[in-house]
Amino acid sequence: MNLQEPILHHYDSSPFSEKVRMAFGIKGIAWRSVLIPNMMPKPDYVPLTGGYRRTPSMQIGAEVWCDSAAILRELERRHPDPTLYPEGYSGLADALGFWSDRTFFMVAVQLIFGTIGHSVSQAFIDDRARMSGTEFDIARMRAAVPLMREQYRSHLAFLDRQLADGRRFLGGDAPGMLDLHPWHVVWFLRQVCPEEAELIDAFTALPAWEARMREIGHGERREIGARDALSVAAVEMPETLPEGDPEEPNGLVPGMKVEVAPDDYGRDQVAGEIVVVNTAEIALLRRHPELGEIVVHFPRAGYVVLPR
Repeated sequence: MNLQEPILHHYDSSPFSEKVRMAFGIKGIAWRSVLIPNMMPKPDYVPLTGGYRRTPSMQIGAEVWCDSAAILRELERRHPDPTLYPEGYSGLADALGFWSDRTFFMVAVQLIFGTIGHSVSQAFIDDRARMSGTEFDIARMRAAVPLMREQYRSHLAFLDRQLADGRRFLGGDAPGMLDLHPWHVVWFLRQVCPEEAELIDAFTALPAWEARMREIGHGERREIGARDALSVAAVEMPETLPEGDPEEPNGLVPGMKVEVAPDDYGRDQVAGEIVVVNTAEIALLRRHPELGEIVVHFPRAGYVVLPR
């Protein structure tokens, strides 16, 4: 096995994993797939991430990128051709991710689980309540379905208007980050809650865009076991070199011991020593008794850094 080949830790119905799988497809990347549980416990996952429980993460050797934003940035760095920014607009495209991953996605969550919540296990409901830090109230979501249909349709209209001039993808003739960000929210509804997919089908340009996106595929996927992925981390060493930011406003520098956590949900804190800190990412060096040294990367936007 190529120890530098990307390993995606994911599960098939994970919408944020779908965003990364489609990036593999756009770039034609060969990758390894490790299927993880969709709820805790995740005994072969958290040793890599240091406690981060959200899905997905991408492993290359003894380094792990948590959150699709960090993963996509690293894929673009390692595999710049074809680019995920075919029409430029890299800053605008990345900012669009905050709309899709938070506002648009949370509308979809309420619509989907308000519709199919009766078929969801209590174990899943309890897990998502622990992850969100609040009650995962299926009854409340069910009552909100009419409003969420309106909101989901309104967000879809943004995309349909962008496609109205006949362009093949949201940025022009080639797919890229502008497509990946909303794609996973559209895919999630179609995949998990097809009874609501008429909201998509009613638009003029969206269904054809959706079909073009599906044709891209997921690159070259090969399955491996979780223990195989852990063994890769154990025999490899991190390659990331220390990098600071002289404009860092809170005095964070390489070597400082901190904890990092998402600022919205799944706020499990990962502890380590800063290796890289800048406006795009923060990377921590961790030491695991069996796996040795691992560097874990997080996006900077949407994550909090707490000195230890």
